[in-house]
Amino acid sequence: MPHGLFITGTDTEVGKTLVACALIHACRRAGMRVVAMKPVAAGCYQTQDGWKNEDVEALRAAADVDAPLDEINPYRFVDAIAPHIAASRTKVAIDLPVIRERFDLLSRRADAVIVEGAGGFLVPLNEREDFGDLARALALPVVLTVGMRLGCINHALLTQEAILARGLPLVGWVANRIDPAMSVFDENLETLKQRLKAPLLGVVPRMDRPDASAVRLDLPNGQMPSTSFM
Repeated sequence: MPHGLFITGTDTEVGKTLVACALIHACRRAGMRVVAMKPVAAGCYQTQDGWKNEDVEALRAAADVDAPLDEINPYRFVDAIAPHIAASRTKVAIDLPVIRERFDLLSRRADAVIVEGAGGFLVPLNEREDFGDLARALALPVVLTVGMRLGCINHALLTQEAILARGLPLVGWVANRIDPAMSVFDENLETLKQRLKAPLLGVVPRMDRPDASAVRLDLPNGQMPSTSFM
């Protein structure tokens, strides 16, 4: 039975990759073999080995199971813009069944698959579907990365509503202190603890050089949830 998590965030640039990598390390400490997946990456650069993406490379480095890049990252775009716009510009259709097929391949390679989205939960993938539809298609429970800054309470609660409206379990959330000067941080954290219907898995401090291996996060309910909740 496959196990995995879908990592989403309250916005772009809130630390989803750092949180995903930290959860990979948590799984590894629990004795699990872990592979990462970022189905769609916008903002790629050319190398001798082809087009790559910094987030994808960080996820691969954190995991202890590797796989072909086309499984880990089926869709890659050069421009760091909304995925559906990047896809339209390059005449590419982002296809959920293709992503599901690659996810199934990855789930056979490891004990758990950590999947990172792009942007926020409702960022479009194509004319009809968004990342919420992707999480549902993969039947993955969700971990929410909250970028701790002014406005995060509203963003977090709206994202929670969207996750629950899709019938997906929100199994945990992580507070990432992206603004070290945030006013009344403790009070904001306490409000989120009271209003988000999932456990706080950890608080990520502000780091000048982010290091996922140094971030200690709990696993939801102390273990990796099964993907077969639907």
